[in-house]
Amino acid sequence: MKEFIVDASHYDKKIVTTAIESGADYIIVPEDKLEEAKKLGRVNFITIDKKGNLSDDFVIVVIKNKKDEERAAQLAKSGKKVIVKTTDWTIIPLENLIAQSDNIYAVVKNHDEASIAVGILEKGVKGVVLETEGLSEIKRVAGVIKETTEKLELVKAKVTAVIPVGMGDRVAVDTTSLFKRGEGMLVGNSSAGMILVHAETEESPYVASRPFRVNAGAVHMYTRVPGGKTVYLCELEAGKEVMAYDIDGNGRAVVVGRAKIERRPMLLVEAEYEGKKLSAVLQNAETIRLVRGDGSLVSVVDLKEGDEILGYVEEAGRHFGMKVEETILEK
Repeated sequence: MKEFIVDASHYDKKIVTTAIESGADYIIVPEDKLEEAKKLGRVNFITIDKKGNLSDDFVIVVIKNKKDEERAAQLAKSGKKVIVKTTDWTIIPLENLIAQSDNIYAVVKNHDEASIAVGILEKGVKGVVLETEGLSEIKRVAGVIKETTEKLELVKAKVTAVIPVGMGDRVAVDTTSLFKRGEGMLVGNSSAGMILVHAETEESPYVASRPFRVNAGAVHMYTRVPGGKTVYLCELEAGKEVMAYDIDGNGRAVVVGRAKIERRPMLLVEAEYEGKKLSAVLQNAETIRLVRGDGSLVSVVDLKEGDEILGYVEEAGRHFGMKVEETILEK
């Protein structure tokens, strides 16, 4: 997940407060204002002294020429967190630096520059440092950094089987965010073939909607978390992050507020896309909905062979949640 740093080195309480409310990971404040800033909220602060030196292994490099670029690359390779500032903001120096190190941060002045910086060479910079006096701009940039953090290509898979498999332990994931219609979590018996389970945003004759919840399925299944990693559903707990996806594959990180594990009747749902298998073990209940290929919702109790549902497939296997290039057979 990209890091969001707000530069409040020209100390202003409103800037600091808005940065905290917007979910900034770090705020740069003058060394002599640190204790005052700490009273405004619990967040990570980077201090800057009167000579312009930063704490926490952060360094600022102003790039005016190729020599400055080479110095920035060397510092990043040595483990320093390099904040790159250019007198004429361009993409080229950042491309060169990102190709050499993951420790590159870009100084940006607005939403548009932040959008470009996080997408350079696909992986983008590690984070952005926002220099602005506009409170609304802080919120706009936070939206870029904190909301959409991943884009996946979802597929339309054809259901091949819906099989009752008896009782099992399932995880209902309650988050600190509200899901929109069309959003849910990707889960699967294998990380190579996952199914989009929709959040409980819809009213039902049986229970009220719970738009903060995804009844995600059996404890053993994988789900995606920030950074392209996966975890088992049983590992989710309060304070951890999990990825939410919409029907277009746009992903955002949400925080788990509670994970409820309860014994319930379960269904095995299997599907296929271009010879690749997707499968998930889900609670056998009307309120558990998947997403059809056209974006409409379908309850698992109404699911039939031949139905199209949205899912995700990938080539690589997983080792402790990390994608690896090796042959792994999961049945």
